[in-house]
Amino acid sequence: MPRKTMKRLMQRRDGPALRDTALWVLLHVLFAAGGIYFWGSWLAVPFWLAYGVLYGSACDSRWHECGHGTAFRTRWMNDVVYHIASFQVMRNPVNWRWSHARHHTDTIIVGRDAEIAWMHPIKLATKALAYVGVYEVWMSLKVLFRNAAGTLSPDEKDYIPESEWPKAIFWARIHVAIYLATVLAGLGMLLAGMGWKATIPFLLIGGPRAYGCWHMVMTGLLQHGGLAEDVLDHRLNSRTVYMNPVSRWIYWNMNYHVEHHMFPMVPYYALPELHETIKDDLPPPDRSIWEAYREMMKAVMRQRREPGYYLVRELPPTARPYRDTLHSAVPERQPA
Repeated sequence: MPRKTMKRLMQRRDGPALRDTALWVLLHVLFAAGGIYFWGSWLAVPFWLAYGVLYGSACDSRWHECGHGTAFRTRWMNDVVYHIASFQVMRNPVNWRWSHARHHTDTIIVGRDAEIAWMHPIKLATKALAYVGVYEVWMSLKVLFRNAAGTLSPDEKDYIPESEWPKAIFWARIHVAIYLATVLAGLGMLLAGMGWKATIPFLLIGGPRAYGCWHMVMTGLLQHGGLAEDVLDHRLNSRTVYMNPVSRWIYWNMNYHVEHHMFPMVPYYALPELHETIKDDLPPPDRSIWEAYREMMKAVMRQRREPGYYLVRELPPTARPYRDTLHSAVPERQPA
């Protein structure tokens, strides 16, 4: 790629992220207002479902891009959205900033990457439960309460610099305080005789991380599922999938995941152009979410029988081959 083109693609701007963030916030308000206004009627259900996806799924991509510092040009804007999205997705903003840096340094390197979604042996029941988020919410709250009590795990101490440990504890305490205030608000409404309306605080805060996370899980599992572990070539361990415009907006173009891992400093709004620029050097993308799941699950089911197997994506004839030092170590692994 010409250096001039790469420099242009890496250019950060405030405009696109301000537009998308303003729409994200506005839709939160509108759908929450609709859910409350139509409370007690079936008309409230679609409002709460939509609010849940905005809160419990779109938060993940905002957390991700603002954590990279690429969504906005202005640093404090990245930081504000990053902290809000971290709260919504129930992640300690300090822990996950550093764990995600490790994820990009050692993508799917077992024992190093703290964000491997498809750990072996693969437990399909756990993956299915992730779509309703109850187990993940429980595990996330356990981590936040443990951090708030002043305790970091050995893994957290490994990838978080010691100078950042007090910040991790501080932000965990902020998050826990908000959740406790939400519980108290619900209890207060219940004691005031407001009946089922006492659940509204939980539908607004915390609850959507469970009931609205399905889109985040659906797209997130596709990022690396069924692909190679312990390799350095991102074409082997990451997947690009064409998606509809709504999913791309929710996901902030992270469906271009090979491109993102190869060039993580390219902002989300430049990823489609980056894809068009380098696609002849990459494996062909899956043409839809459905196609990607068929491909991934075929490989995942085979991995349950053959733990060393992974799906090798075919490269275009014009692409530079996979590194022989990596691929030749597992010659028995063939494309699914």
